[in-house]
Amino acid sequence: MKKYYSILFLLVGVLGFFTSCDEDGDQLVFSDNVIVPTLTLPDLTLVRANGSNSVIFECTPVDPGFTASAYYYLQACPAGDNFETITQIYYAESGDNIEFTVNKLNSLLLDGFPEDATSSVDFRIKCVLEADAGLGVDDYVYYSETQTGDVTLFGLLRLDVLIDGEDTQKIQSPDSDGIYEGYVKFDAGDEFTLLDPDNTIYYGSGTSGIAVDGAAITVADAGWYLLTANTNDLSYTLESYNIGLVGDATPNGWDTPDSKMDYNSTDGTWEITIDLTDANFKFRLNDGWAWNLGGTGTEDGSADNYSDDNMTVELEQGGKNIPVSDGAGNYTITLNIDGSVATVVKN
Repeated sequence: MKKYYSILFLLVGVLGFFTSCDEDGDQLVFSDNVIVPTLTLPDLTLVRANGSNSVIFECTPVDPGFTASAYYYLQACPAGDNFETITQIYYAESGDNIEFTVNKLNSLLLDGFPEDATSSVDFRIKCVLEADAGLGVDDYVYYSETQTGDVTLFGLLRLDVLIDGEDTQKIQSPDSDGIYEGYVKFDAGDEFTLLDPDNTIYYGSGTSGIAVDGAAITVADAGWYLLTANTNDLSYTLESYNIGLVGDATPNGWDTPDSKMDYNSTDGTWEITIDLTDANFKFRLNDGWAWNLGGTGTEDGSADNYSDDNMTVELEQGGKNIPVSDGAGNYTITLNIDGSVATVVKN
């Protein structure tokens, strides 16, 4: 009889545990004893001169009352946006205090907020908890209370790219450490030098890299290039970086040259407006297949390469051929490489 009651009490306890789960939007709570993460903001007036200083977000981890693996995200959005547009600035298995250098935090926040300006920003900790104690349940998500702060960002250190003496483009140093990179578009035969506008230092061609007051560097072929420059060791690289559309939906079919896209430095995407036929296409780099992006659908040309809105395509290396979304016509296509996603919108 004692064994019977022990089993009965155990079953009631297990049922009580699961029936205490509650869903409130994305936040799911196992019981009243779960302690959600907390977040306290630091001073977020960031100054370039303090670039190597530390900025610490004070945090405490989730306490669900049982053993579980957890992953933590520090997220930001414009104040009042309700995290519809998220700038993610941290991801790790630790929910304790989160530390950045001023330079690093500034660089991360510039993905979502303007430089040389003060913005009102909402922050939160998102915790994804994986139940690993044999509970047989899906992941659960917890959020800290939203904290709002004024964020002042400074523009990244930059080198101006002077083409035939004209200041038209720039490359930036994400960590303000003298290592610069960016996409630059050249015409065939263009000559360029680099200017550090903060210190009025000009860089040009050197014996084995760049040199202060060196001669202009000549570009042979037209197109987009990934330009890197290191003013610490005076090295640089200039690599062709032309992303284009290829496929039987495009003017040249599956043959080269591909239909080249242009880089939008404001939002970090590649764009093209193009007439397409009712067929398929993919993205690739420098007219070759070593790097190519296609859809994540079940098969080439399948409509399930698109999400439910029939405009957005999730991408992967070597993915499937992507069908034109709405029949032949003129389209604007935007490619976000970092997000592995593209939008295909008929004009």
